[in-house]
Amino acid sequence: MQRIDFILVYEDESKSASEKKGSVMRRKVSQKTSRPLPLLSDEDVIAKEPEFFTAPFRKDQLKCFFVKDKEQFFTPAMRSRMAYYILSRAPYEVRGNVKKFGFNKLLDGGVYKAAYPLHDCRFNVKSKEPSCPNERFLLFNEWAHPKSFYKMQPLDLIRKYFGEKIGIYFAWLGFYTVMLTLAAAVGLCCFIYGYTTRESSTWSKEVCDPQIGGEIIMCPQCDKICPYWRLNSTCESSKRLCIFDNYGTLVFAIFMSVWVTLFLEFWKRYQAKLEHDWDTVEFLQQEEQPRPEYEAKCIYERVNPVTQETEKVPYTACGKCMRVSCGIGTVLFWVLLIIASVVGVIVYRLAMFITFSSNLHSHLNNRKELEPFKEYVTPQMATSITASFISLIIIMILNNVYEKVAILITDFELPRTKTEYENSLTLKMFLFQFVNYYSSCFYIAFFKGKVVGYPGEPVYWLGTFRNEECDPGGCLTELTTQLSIIMTGKAIWNNIQEVLLPWLKNLMFRHCTQVSSEKVIPRWEQDYQLQPMGKLGLFYEYLEMVIQFGFVTLFVASFPLAPLLALFNNLCEIRVDAWKYTTQSRRAVPEKAQDIGAWQPILQGVAILAVATNAAIIAFTSDMIPRLVYYWAFSISPYSGGSEHTMAGYINSSLSVFNISHFSEMKRPNEEITPYWFNNITTCRYRDFRHPPGHPNQYDFSIYYWHVIAAKLAFMIVLEHIVYFTKFILSYMIPDVPEALKEQIKRERYLTQVILHETNIQHFKELMKPIADNLQSEIEEPELDLKV
Repeated sequence: MQRIDFILVYEDESKSASEKKGSVMRRKVSQKTSRPLPLLSDEDVIAKEPEFFTAPFRKDQLKCFFVKDKEQFFTPAMRSRMAYYILSRAPYEVRGNVKKFGFNKLLDGGVYKAAYPLHDCRFNVKSKEPSCPNERFLLFNEWAHPKSFYKMQPLDLIRKYFGEKIGIYFAWLGFYTVMLTLAAAVGLCCFIYGYTTRESSTWSKEVCDPQIGGEIIMCPQCDKICPYWRLNSTCESSKRLCIFDNYGTLVFAIFMSVWVTLFLEFWKRYQAKLEHDWDTVEFLQQEEQPRPEYEAKCIYERVNPVTQETEKVPYTACGKCMRVSCGIGTVLFWVLLIIASVVGVIVYRLAMFITFSSNLHSHLNNRKELEPFKEYVTPQMATSITASFISLIIIMILNNVYEKVAILITDFELPRTKTEYENSLTLKMFLFQFVNYYSSCFYIAFFKGKVVGYPGEPVYWLGTFRNEECDPGGCLTELTTQLSIIMTGKAIWNNIQEVLLPWLKNLMFRHCTQVSSEKVIPRWEQDYQLQPMGKLGLFYEYLEMVIQFGFVTLFVASFPLAPLLALFNNLCEIRVDAWKYTTQSRRAVPEKAQDIGAWQPILQGVAILAVATNAAIIAFTSDMIPRLVYYWAFSISPYSGGSEHTMAGYINSSLSVFNISHFSEMKRPNEEITPYWFNNITTCRYRDFRHPPGHPNQYDFSIYYWHVIAAKLAFMIVLEHIVYFTKFILSYMIPDVPEALKEQIKRERYLTQVILHETNIQHFKELMKPIADNLQSEIEEPELDLKV
């Protein structure tokens, strides 16, 4: 029988009668005089749930439970859960040894069209029936309606109406959104700092200075068709780079590493409180039953290692190993398919860069209306933007295909319980989504522009395409562009799927099934016109938020505004999901849940990886370390004539020299694209730290390069260890369960045991009383005879 928690009445014997009376009186006075906060719903509208001790329900101990009304003893959510449990195991056909059961198979076969719990009323009209609690109406008005966007979520009512599983999702989403407020504020300050200091940056001034950047001639970035260009043509790109590549970004990256630790630790504490308040502390150990699909295929026998009793299982140890191996192989195949698509996008970038380099500037020069965009649109930027949109389209297509494959694999593995099923599917889907969403960002951050050679001997992909270099403003700008496009495009697409499509489907369905206004449509038919809950339930809601969490933490060093965008998205996401569940979807079968499941270790893994990725972005993608090396080691004698540390001259020191006579005929730029100002110039510059022509080791890496590499590695190692040590200290200092809550749980368990023990003794006394009376009467009868 399924375990269900109900209210258990108790009295604390440690208090005197006057203390009990006084506590009740104080409670009454506080309820009478307190006024609701503006962010909270009025308790007159949404009544506060009474707090009682709970215990597993047993029919033989019915007297221990508070039964005010037998008709209302089981809440609607509990009734729905019990009905689902019975229907999912009810047999409907038996042929020999083959038994078919469960209404899910009948639904799949088309025998029934749908099966769902009913909403208690319409979402926008309050029911006039006195027995109707109107919880859906309250949820819409106090939670899902746009006018209530500033109010805190009524989590107890959400849990009561939809079940603990949906309740804990909205609790996690609300907690995540509140924690994002601090990260968004710090990220916005970092962005404002970079924006206000972009004009005062020394190295940016040198790039834009006609006497410095205007006199530096840069080498072509592709073979034959790319022209020479002046460094000051990238003035705007260098200013944009200053917004994100500054010392404030370093501070923000360290702050986010601490923030994510605090978020996870404080969530564990909040989750422990919810487990206690919602009575799910021992849910997994005591209640969860096997899935009907699992029970239907139990044909083998084994000895249970816990009970030492024989039980049936659907596969042998070898069969289980084969199923898991097939699942792992399929997932690896699809991951390799994603990597292949990333390689395809890289080849597209290489090919389109050549096309944009040969046609973009001439096209902009011939169109007067496009003249203002000439300084902003570079071949690298145009290639990056188009490739980002193509990556977004590929991501969406592969997501839809892989979803079906992942479900088939998990069904084949046949997990025992629904929690195991969801955890297995979650790991498969997240691994795929991780590679799908983040692979292009990892390429731009850690691979693009890192192995390009030098103008005389560039590195080629597949022997044909010259490896692409970073945008003149740096790869950090391209990474920021990629993140902003994917985050914004993903948010827009998800909102279209969650809001627009269900609304249009419901509208069309109601139009096609329209009846005369005189006919009263029953509740079950009104709910049938709504969208069904998917088989995966909240999976996509969690997946959307965890992918966003990855963007916010993994690459935040390149995009400080990511937490702010996530905050705005989540504020809308909470109300959109609330609106969807209360108005556009059929009521879900209430399910119990202890926590957020497999998403918790995934979040912890992302948080650990985020430290390494942000340290690597600052060290290897941004120009912060080369600038610091120049400032502290190369800006003073003997490497320069200065006597104090300065950033002046950094641009000249970060560019190597190449003799244009060393170009081969296959790489030399065509004469027709040579700029008019390119006369009597024998050298050009390129981004690297190499010896100049004429040096005994010309075009080899210089001592400056090895200083920079050593500084980058030292910075990354030191920063990682400091941040990891800080995370460890914070995790150790913040307990997962508050001490006060631990004591309260122990107290409640103790009182529950005392009450059950006293009840058993009382029940035993009642059973023994007739026997004792009979024995007493038998003893008294001989005494009467003696007296006579």
